[in-house]
Amino acid sequence: MDSGRGIQIPSRLPLLLTHEGVLLPGSTVRFSVDSPRNMHLVSQRLLKGTSLKSTIIGVIPNTRDPEHDTDDLPTLHKIGTAGIAVQVVGSNWPKPHYTLLITGLCRFSVSGLLKERPFVLAEVQQLDKLEQYTTPATEGVPAEEGELGELSHQFYQAAVQLLGMLDMSVPVVAKFRRLLDSLPREALPDVLASMIRTSNKEKLQVLDAVTLEERFKKALPMLTRQIEGLKLIKKSRKIGPDNEKRVLSVRKGGVFPGRQFNLDEEDEDEDGDDTAALEKKIHGAKMSEAALRVCLKELKRLKKMPQSMPEYALTRNYLDLMVELPWSKSTKDCLDIRAARTLLDNDHYAMDKLKRRVLEYLAVRQLKTSLKGPILCFVGPPGVGKTSVGRSIARTLGREFHRIALGGVCDQSDIRGHRRTYVGSMPGRIINGLKTVAVNNPVFLLDEVDKLGKSLQGDPAAALLEVLDPEQNHSFTDHYLNVAFDLSQVLFIATANTTATIPPALLDRMEVLQVPGYTQEEKVEIAHRHLIPNQLEQHGLTPQQLHIPQDTTQHIISSYTREAGVRSLERKFGAICRAVAVKVAEGHRVTKTEASTPEDPTQQEDKAVPPELPIVIDHVALKDILGPPLFEMEVSERLTLPGVAVGLAWTPLGGEILFVEASRMEGEGQLTLTGQLGDVMKESAHLAISWLRANAKTYQLTNMVGGPDPLEATDIHLHFPAGAVTKDGPSAGVTIVTCLASLFSGRLVRSDVAMTGEITLRGLVLPVGGIKDKVLAAHRAGVKRVILPKRNEKDLEELPANVRANLDFVTAANLDQVLNAAFDGGFPGTASTHTHPQLSSKL
Repeated sequence: MDSGRGIQIPSRLPLLLTHEGVLLPGSTVRFSVDSPRNMHLVSQRLLKGTSLKSTIIGVIPNTRDPEHDTDDLPTLHKIGTAGIAVQVVGSNWPKPHYTLLITGLCRFSVSGLLKERPFVLAEVQQLDKLEQYTTPATEGVPAEEGELGELSHQFYQAAVQLLGMLDMSVPVVAKFRRLLDSLPREALPDVLASMIRTSNKEKLQVLDAVTLEERFKKALPMLTRQIEGLKLIKKSRKIGPDNEKRVLSVRKGGVFPGRQFNLDEEDEDEDGDDTAALEKKIHGAKMSEAALRVCLKELKRLKKMPQSMPEYALTRNYLDLMVELPWSKSTKDCLDIRAARTLLDNDHYAMDKLKRRVLEYLAVRQLKTSLKGPILCFVGPPGVGKTSVGRSIARTLGREFHRIALGGVCDQSDIRGHRRTYVGSMPGRIINGLKTVAVNNPVFLLDEVDKLGKSLQGDPAAALLEVLDPEQNHSFTDHYLNVAFDLSQVLFIATANTTATIPPALLDRMEVLQVPGYTQEEKVEIAHRHLIPNQLEQHGLTPQQLHIPQDTTQHIISSYTREAGVRSLERKFGAICRAVAVKVAEGHRVTKTEASTPEDPTQQEDKAVPPELPIVIDHVALKDILGPPLFEMEVSERLTLPGVAVGLAWTPLGGEILFVEASRMEGEGQLTLTGQLGDVMKESAHLAISWLRANAKTYQLTNMVGGPDPLEATDIHLHFPAGAVTKDGPSAGVTIVTCLASLFSGRLVRSDVAMTGEITLRGLVLPVGGIKDKVLAAHRAGVKRVILPKRNEKDLEELPANVRANLDFVTAANLDQVLNAAFDGGFPGTASTHTHPQLSSKL
């Protein structure tokens, strides 16, 4: 600050009125000004002045509340600081204002005001000597005597003590040391009061202390308070260089330190006891040796870093997660097979294959305690209870249950987690699930594993390969943990509607258990065992208020729902319960009204009476509540003309019946196919046409005019309703042949027959899949006879006994047998085809 040497401040000074901060001699402070008077001062005096004298202004603290500031000139503080404007910066955002960097020179007192507008100009009297802030201490300033000398010595010793408690390697502290050595002692109270953390009120007290003795008395307690605060911090933890940078800082652009020591702030760091408690938890978590080694290394780093560092929170969160993970905590399995069978039967009707698999696992666990958890995949249409049976299995085993919804997941980090180098990193769903259940042998339900996506962030199905491989998941490595975790004791159950969209490598790692749709009889049992009691409880009703007979349930199943599961059926029961709840509530209201207002008994008879309980739902009530039936048995009605046959199709939602319609008209022998057919189904239609043309004489098939070629001068149109649904697959081959044979012969297909099977050009019938779902769909539709490929006969064993008893199954090895079974009285030509065995032998 050589610019201040020998300068006497002018007797007339423009005054800057500031609300923020107090400028003390020897300090540099940045002020933001936006009031009209201050703006005029900057624009007309500082920016237009050309001499050094024009940059000297007086800074007066404005003690008026800025929120209630008015345009009137406030009462000026009696003491101010003359300062030199080192820097002026203007800005228009968010509103026009100037930012001034001002270095304090000396105190002054206001003698009188010369003008108030456009800025304040006052007559001032200088109170300090400028040399005391500019002359080094080594230039022979006379030593003080008496009380002043003692106060000066105490203050200097306290400043040296504070300096000794800080690390000299920090640049800010080194600058503070140079400042302490270079300034005379009488300048120290102002300089240090501006550096240490003090309130504006305390700074005003130092500013108002005109005599040196009074100034030392005001500033010494503030300095002592900082030293005591630093001693308390040192007792709790050792201060390192990073903390001292936080404690002591310098205003940018200033000549002297302008920011304060943050020594009297409440220390935000955790006590050493907290770190010791965390270390104790780490040793008590019983984690693997590799994980323990990593945790202790991270804990060592944590002890060295200050809490203000961003990495501190990341490391602390990582260690907290490692401590919370169940490295060795597990639940004891309930191995009572008889109790498990009872519990499974109570929770779920049917599903024999799934129950048998769970009981087998329990039996093996009794014989071998270290059995790895199986990896099961339940595949079946929606609403058949795949998810709920997983929860029931967990309850049967006495294990914790956690469900992970994988539908739509397209980021592999959801499975494996993010690396800790990323902002906002977190572990994957597997590790998060283990943290939630707090045991290492839960039942994990991976829901909708067939609906995983794929994106630029990776393939989550590929990430699941490690999770679901019994040979690898004992050392599953999450990216966030970066250490191996044992998943071999976890019982994984995946659910899917179809295996077609599951990658083959992932499907190979799972034991697939098919969960077919329910028969009508099974649905009736499920409804009366589970659905109706559940809906009654949810709607606040009792069996004494509502009764749904079994024949009503059968009518709801056949006429109002057509699904493989029972979700839609449960919604229908919910609608019935809501309608009955209205009646019951109205009856309660009538009863309460009668009790509160007694009237003449003859008048009470005319009022509405509560309904008789229980309310029984019959077919008439069902139509009033649910409306007219949504589905009808339309198989017999649609087979009233030649050229119609019923096939069986499989969808992810279960089996469906499929109508095939054909018509012919005069033309040029073209075949038209409609109904959104795939390539395989179109090829099946061409195969059927070719086989029928080749065997037209054998089966007495003719065209429209009686010619031997069915396609001569004839166009054929094949249609597969419904037209909006995409269809594909080879299993409609026998249905197309039967439909066209009916069209060409003019005979009706039996109204109670449905069929499925793939055909070849030589007339063989090949096996197809989904037999159980297809047969159940035929059973739901009221079909009596089902024609299946001969090689699918083994699949009939999976059907319920009552379905096998109600249906007539015809297994066909070739198309002769199919046509013979599809028409009443057989089909012309099938009985006398003695050449077919020769054809079969030639194949």
